[in-house]
Amino acid sequence: TLALGIALGTSVTAVAAYLGYKYGTQSLIERHGGRLNAGRRKSAARSAARRGLELNGGGSGDGMDMVEAAAARAYYEAGASLTEASPALADPIRRPNSRPAMVIAPTPALNAEGGDTTEYYATDADGMAHFPHPPTSSGLMSASEAELGGPLHGLAPGAQTHAHAHGLQYIPRPANTCLRKWLFKPVLSPEQLSHLAEAKELSDCIGDPFRWTPAPCKPDWHFRMVDGVYCVWDGAATAAAPAPEARGTPPPPDLQTAWLTPPGTAVDFFSDMHWLLRVSALGNVRSFTHHRLLLLEQKFNLHVMLNSDKEFLAQKSAPHRDFYNVRKVCSWVEVVQGAGDGGPEIFCAAELVDTHVHHSACMHQKHLLRFMKSKLKKEPDEASGGLGWDEEIGDGKYLTLREVFESLNLTPYDLNVDMLDVHADKNIFQRFDRFNLKYNPFGQSRLREIFIKQDNLLHGRFLAQLTKEVFVDLEASKYQHTEYRISVYGRKPNEWDTLAAWVVQNRLASDNNMWLIQIPRLYNVYKESGIIDNFEELLVNIFEPLFEVTKDPESHPQLHLFLKGVSGFDLVDDESKPERRPNKHMPSPAAWNTKYNPSFAYYVYYMYANLFTLNKLREARGLNTFSLRPHSGEAGDVDHLAVTFMAAENIAHGINLRKSPSMQYLYYLAQVGLCMSPLSNNFIFLDYHRNPFPTFFARGLSVSLSTDDPLQIHLTKEPLVEEYSVAAQVWKLSATDLCEIARNSVLHSGYPHQVKMHWVHTKYWKMGPEGNDIQKTNVPALRMRFRKDCHTEEVTLLQSGASAHANRLRERKPKD
Repeated sequence: TLALGIALGTSVTAVAAYLGYKYGTQSLIERHGGRLNAGRRKSAARSAARRGLELNGGGSGDGMDMVEAAAARAYYEAGASLTEASPALADPIRRPNSRPAMVIAPTPALNAEGGDTTEYYATDADGMAHFPHPPTSSGLMSASEAELGGPLHGLAPGAQTHAHAHGLQYIPRPANTCLRKWLFKPVLSPEQLSHLAEAKELSDCIGDPFRWTPAPCKPDWHFRMVDGVYCVWDGAATAAAPAPEARGTPPPPDLQTAWLTPPGTAVDFFSDMHWLLRVSALGNVRSFTHHRLLLLEQKFNLHVMLNSDKEFLAQKSAPHRDFYNVRKVCSWVEVVQGAGDGGPEIFCAAELVDTHVHHSACMHQKHLLRFMKSKLKKEPDEASGGLGWDEEIGDGKYLTLREVFESLNLTPYDLNVDMLDVHADKNIFQRFDRFNLKYNPFGQSRLREIFIKQDNLLHGRFLAQLTKEVFVDLEASKYQHTEYRISVYGRKPNEWDTLAAWVVQNRLASDNNMWLIQIPRLYNVYKESGIIDNFEELLVNIFEPLFEVTKDPESHPQLHLFLKGVSGFDLVDDESKPERRPNKHMPSPAAWNTKYNPSFAYYVYYMYANLFTLNKLREARGLNTFSLRPHSGEAGDVDHLAVTFMAAENIAHGINLRKSPSMQYLYYLAQVGLCMSPLSNNFIFLDYHRNPFPTFFARGLSVSLSTDDPLQIHLTKEPLVEEYSVAAQVWKLSATDLCEIARNSVLHSGYPHQVKMHWVHTKYWKMGPEGNDIQKTNVPALRMRFRKDCHTEEVTLLQSGASAHANRLRERKPKD
């Protein structure tokens, strides 16, 4: 390790300085109007690279030491250690709302005409920022305050005293100078909720999911869609607002008077996305991140060689805890609507959460066949023709269940798993269209309509009974949990009420399951069918009922009850379809009336922006909020991973990160969750032995295992354990590895804060041993300490690179 570090020292320092410059300075310049012309940007980039190389040659460390010493003394005088004073030090990218201190330094530079001028740069734990105007002596920004996003808070007297003693000035960093500014963060952080009592089960936290409790008085809030995004006004602020029926031709009331709006417009979002893609494609950035990732992987291999026995002994010392009785959450089981056994005994006690599973495919094929035979035997005369799918017979009645099977020349005696034909095979590799056809039992869409859809002539009774049987199996396993993904299409405004009525009337709730709403990206299909006129109509159908029920729960009482058990939203479709990259001149949703489907990034922004406003409104009402957790990186361009890095809490798949070391390194630094499904990928897009899961895990990315589609992929009634078992055998994962992956699945899930406290630790959000309890997770403290040390070292490296570059700019004028 030492030899490798010495060999890479020069290039690491140079690129770290450059990456710190690009990540901090350039993003602020481009986003807030302090734009440099092309010539100055090139000059600054050359200077950053050149001076980063010179830093390793010696003779330039005194100034950097002075800056760092001043910062440390200032923090000490303020009464806190460096880490305590700046919470962002432990997680600088993920927490854009934290406000650590900055060092402001005047720096000679070249102006656009080539003459001398003075610019101001600030560096801190999060990187570096550029100020087109000098700061005032009071510690507040004056001319540049508006560009930086509003007023800044003052600092402790001790910090200002020591800063001024060294000719420097400290000001807090505004929240929106970081790319992760887009990520929705609740008003109350986990730290602020740590006083709440642990909840052993989901029902202990939310109570009876079907019990109606009167809501507080109806607030005087008004909302309407402006440029594809719902905004909220308070009371009289909307007196001049147009009627809702005028959505397409607005006016909008002045957005400055709006109470709740997203943190930025589509232009801002797509500009940030393009900046991120440009930086991640730079050669030296790719080289730097590639080397850092390789080093992280080798560190893990060395750790395993030296400490695997110690970790095993630590696990043996934890009573009544192994892989089978630690929590495991599957958040990727799909429920399609309206359109195992075994494993190493050593890992038998962890909480598993299946965070990616689609509801319509939540059962295995034998379970579905057994259920179909049972219904054909017990209810053969049930009128079951699907709405709009089955033909009516002469007397105007729908076909009975027996008549449906007879029309297909099927008898109960003939039915078997091979005839059912729902399991994936080699013919679907790289054929997502064929994979979707596997949802049709016996190749018949009418049987899919009858048995695995909720909006049909039976009002989804068969699917509800199947779901309850799956819940029974989950509850029997005790430590396995799911987040079933169920579809809302956006074709009609009443889809939410139909879905909520199905869940509430059939009382589909379990302590082992939460719901995740998936939105299929099928605008082009609905447009060609004449169902909707433009993309804004799709957004209205999806979000307007949610704003209505948040403002007044009595307007949609069943939807209000259903949303108590919903944890987030997903976007799904075939990512391999070609698409155009969006730009800042994209038409608004109301103007998008062509037959072509918008790009993935376009969908993500408008889903994100509306969810952001909705979550703020629900917080104000004391209701649960929703995370954005889309499918991303299974196929398609790296653009998908860039846009979800900006806006998503975590993603499903992410296997395309193997193609971009820059994006992979960012996902590592921010610890964005990856809910991966190697067995599903093996059938559709990527052979199992080529799957990057073991590489991602070794490097320290936050990865978990999920099932995706048990109906098509798995063979047993415990598909999640089957997923872990195959991974353990093929990749030789240890008991510690399996329990760490299970712990990650709990962190990735949308289960409430109090439940995670009981499953992981009372301070589960912290990295390292202080956020882990081996008595609950079976993950040794030694493993958690290793992960934290590696992450801290990478963050510190980038911080020192940014500080070194800022110091060099302060000491020396750039040369052409």
